[in-house]
Amino acid sequence: MVQCEMCGAETSSPKTIKVEGAELDVCSNCTDFGTEVKQTSSSSSSSKYSTTSSSSGSSSSSGGASGTSAGSSASSSSSSSQSRTDMFDDMDELATDYDERVRQARESKGLSQSDLANELNEKASLIRKIERGDTLPSDGVQSKLERNLDISLSAEGSSGDDSEWSGGSSSGSYTLGDVVKRKD
Repeated sequence: MVQCEMCGAETSSPKTIKVEGAELDVCSNCTDFGTEVKQTSSSSSSSKYSTTSSSSGSSSSSGGASGTSAGSSASSSSSSSQSRTDMFDDMDELATDYDERVRQARESKGLSQSDLANELNEKASLIRKIERGDTLPSDGVQSKLERNLDISLSAEGSSGDDSEWSGGSSSGSYTLGDVVKRKD
Protein backbone atom coordinates (compact mmCIF):
# COMPACT_ATOMS: atom_id res chain seq x y z
CA MET A 1 0.00 0.00 0.00
CA VAL A 2 1.17 3.50 -0.86
CA GLN A 3 0.31 6.67 1.01
CA CYS A 4 -1.43 9.50 -0.77
CA GLU A 5 0.99 12.43 -0.99
CA MET A 6 -1.91 14.87 -0.52
CA CYS A 7 -3.98 13.55 2.40
CA GLY A 8 -1.86 10.67 3.72
CA ALA A 9 -4.51 7.97 3.19
CA GLU A 10 -3.27 4.55 2.12
CA THR A 11 -4.20 3.58 -1.41
CA SER A 12 -3.46 0.53 -3.52
CA SER A 13 -3.66 2.31 -6.88
CA PRO A 14 -2.31 5.86 -6.69
CA LYS A 15 -2.89 8.24 -9.56
CA THR A 16 -0.31 10.84 -10.60
CA ILE A 17 -1.66 14.39 -10.76
CA LYS A 18 -0.01 17.73 -11.32
CA VAL A 19 -0.75 20.44 -8.74
CA GLU A 20 0.84 23.85 -9.39
CA GLY A 21 3.74 22.28 -11.26
CA ALA A 22 4.41 19.46 -8.79
CA GLU A 23 3.60 15.85 -9.64
CA LEU A 24 2.02 13.94 -6.76
CA ASP A 25 0.85 10.34 -6.34
CA VAL A 26 -2.58 10.68 -4.75
CA CYS A 27 -5.62 8.58 -3.87
CA SER A 28 -8.82 8.69 -5.95
CA ASN A 29 -10.39 11.20 -3.53
CA CYS A 30 -7.63 13.78 -4.11
CA THR A 31 -7.47 13.61 -7.92
CA ASP A 32 -9.85 16.58 -8.18
CA PHE A 33 -7.20 18.92 -6.74
CA GLY A 34 -5.05 18.77 -9.88
CA THR A 35 -4.87 17.55 -13.43
CA GLU A 36 -4.14 13.90 -14.08
CA VAL A 37 -0.79 13.12 -15.67
CA LYS A 38 -0.48 10.29 -18.17
CA GLN A 39 1.53 7.32 -16.92
CA THR A 40 4.01 7.59 -19.84
CA SER A 41 5.59 10.51 -17.95
CA SER A 42 7.69 8.05 -15.94
CA SER A 43 9.93 7.48 -18.96
CA SER A 44 10.07 11.17 -19.89
CA SER A 45 10.75 12.27 -16.32
CA SER A 46 14.14 10.57 -16.41
CA SER A 47 14.94 12.38 -19.65
CA LYS A 48 13.30 15.69 -18.92
CA TYR A 49 16.44 17.56 -19.96
CA SER A 50 16.72 15.65 -23.21
CA THR A 51 15.71 17.37 -26.43
CA THR A 52 13.83 14.27 -27.59
CA SER A 53 11.56 13.94 -24.55
CA SER A 54 8.51 15.31 -26.38
CA SER A 55 8.90 12.86 -29.25
CA SER A 56 9.59 9.87 -27.01
CA GLY A 57 6.04 10.00 -25.65
CA SER A 58 4.45 10.00 -29.11
CA SER A 59 6.57 7.25 -30.65
CA SER A 60 6.94 4.42 -28.17
CA SER A 61 8.58 2.18 -30.81
CA SER A 62 11.82 4.19 -30.58
CA GLY A 63 12.47 3.01 -27.03
CA GLY A 64 16.14 2.35 -27.77
CA ALA A 65 16.80 5.91 -28.92
CA SER A 66 15.00 7.51 -26.02
CA GLY A 67 16.67 5.09 -23.62
CA THR A 68 20.13 6.20 -24.73
CA SER A 69 19.22 9.86 -24.45
CA ALA A 70 17.81 9.23 -20.99
CA GLY A 71 20.96 7.41 -20.00
CA SER A 72 23.22 10.17 -21.27
CA SER A 73 21.22 12.90 -19.56
CA ALA A 74 21.10 10.94 -16.33
CA SER A 75 24.85 10.41 -16.37
CA SER A 76 25.53 14.06 -17.18
CA SER A 77 23.22 15.27 -14.43
CA SER A 78 24.77 12.95 -11.87
CA SER A 79 28.30 14.00 -12.81
CA SER A 80 27.37 17.68 -12.64
CA SER A 81 25.90 17.26 -9.18
CA GLN A 82 29.14 15.65 -7.99
CA SER A 83 31.31 18.50 -9.29
CA ARG A 84 28.93 21.25 -8.20
CA THR A 85 30.48 23.84 -5.92
CA ASP A 86 28.96 26.68 -4.02
CA MET A 87 29.06 29.86 -6.09
CA PHE A 88 29.74 31.95 -2.99
CA ASP A 89 33.03 30.12 -2.36
CA ASP A 90 34.54 31.78 -5.43
CA MET A 91 33.29 35.27 -4.64
CA ASP A 92 35.30 37.85 -2.76
CA GLU A 93 33.50 39.63 0.02
CA LEU A 94 33.27 43.39 -0.16
CA ALA A 95 34.96 45.19 2.70
CA THR A 96 32.60 46.80 5.20
CA ASP A 97 34.45 50.11 4.85
CA TYR A 98 34.42 50.11 1.04
CA ASP A 99 32.79 53.56 1.00
CA GLU A 100 35.59 55.13 3.05
CA ARG A 101 38.27 53.40 0.96
CA VAL A 102 36.82 54.76 -2.28
CA ARG A 103 36.40 58.29 -0.90
CA GLN A 104 39.90 58.44 0.61
CA ALA A 105 41.54 57.07 -2.53
CA ARG A 106 39.63 59.50 -4.74
CA GLU A 107 40.55 62.47 -2.53
CA SER A 108 44.21 61.42 -2.34
CA LYS A 109 44.33 61.47 -6.16
CA GLY A 110 42.75 64.93 -6.13
CA LEU A 111 39.70 63.87 -8.15
CA SER A 112 36.14 65.06 -7.73
CA GLN A 113 33.30 62.58 -7.82
CA SER A 114 32.37 63.65 -11.35
CA ASP A 115 36.00 63.39 -12.51
CA LEU A 116 36.22 59.84 -11.19
CA ALA A 117 32.87 59.01 -12.78
CA ASN A 118 34.14 60.27 -16.15
CA GLU A 119 37.30 58.18 -15.87
CA LEU A 120 35.27 55.07 -15.02
CA ASN A 121 32.61 55.83 -17.64
CA GLU A 122 29.96 55.70 -14.92
CA LYS A 123 27.47 58.22 -13.57
CA ALA A 124 28.53 60.63 -10.83
CA SER A 125 25.40 59.73 -8.86
CA LEU A 126 26.65 56.14 -8.66
CA ILE A 127 29.97 57.30 -7.21
CA ARG A 128 28.09 59.46 -4.67
CA LYS A 129 25.91 56.52 -3.62
CA ILE A 130 28.92 54.22 -3.29
CA GLU A 131 30.82 56.76 -1.18
CA ARG A 132 27.80 57.26 1.07
CA GLY A 133 27.43 53.50 1.43
CA ASP A 134 23.91 53.60 -0.01
CA THR A 135 24.68 51.09 -2.74
CA LEU A 136 27.13 48.27 -3.30
CA PRO A 137 29.28 48.47 -6.42
CA SER A 138 28.65 45.80 -9.00
CA ASP A 139 31.55 43.48 -9.84
CA GLY A 140 32.39 45.52 -12.94
CA VAL A 141 32.32 48.85 -11.12
CA GLN A 142 34.30 47.35 -8.24
CA SER A 143 37.07 46.20 -10.57
CA LYS A 144 37.11 49.62 -12.31
CA LEU A 145 37.42 51.38 -8.95
CA GLU A 146 40.18 49.05 -7.78
CA ARG A 147 42.15 49.49 -11.01
CA ASN A 148 41.71 53.23 -11.33
CA LEU A 149 42.24 54.15 -7.67
CA ASP A 150 44.81 51.40 -7.01
CA ILE A 151 42.94 50.07 -3.99
CA SER A 152 41.41 46.79 -2.88
CA LEU A 153 37.74 46.69 -1.95
CA SER A 154 37.65 43.01 -1.05
CA ALA A 155 37.62 42.05 2.60
CA GLU A 156 40.82 40.11 3.15
CA GLY A 157 40.89 38.73 6.64
CA SER A 158 37.28 39.56 7.39
CA SER A 159 36.90 36.00 8.57
CA GLY A 160 38.85 37.09 11.64
CA ASP A 161 35.50 37.87 13.24
CA ASP A 162 34.70 34.17 13.15
CA SER A 163 38.06 33.10 14.53
CA GLU A 164 37.80 35.51 17.46
CA TRP A 165 34.48 34.07 18.53
CA SER A 166 34.95 31.66 21.40
CA GLY A 167 31.37 30.65 22.10
CA GLY A 168 29.93 27.19 21.83
CA SER A 169 29.86 24.05 23.84
CA SER A 170 32.66 21.60 24.54
CA SER A 171 30.93 18.97 22.41
CA GLY A 172 31.49 21.06 19.28
CA SER A 173 27.81 21.55 18.50
CA TYR A 174 26.32 25.01 18.70
CA THR A 175 22.86 26.15 19.62
CA LEU A 176 21.08 29.35 18.76
CA GLY A 177 21.82 30.61 22.26
CA ASP A 178 25.57 30.37 21.58
CA VAL A 179 25.29 32.70 18.61
CA VAL A 180 22.59 35.23 19.50
CA LYS A 181 23.50 38.41 21.36
CA ARG A 182 20.69 39.51 23.63
CA LYS A 183 19.57 43.11 23.95
CA ASP A 184 18.99 43.47 27.69
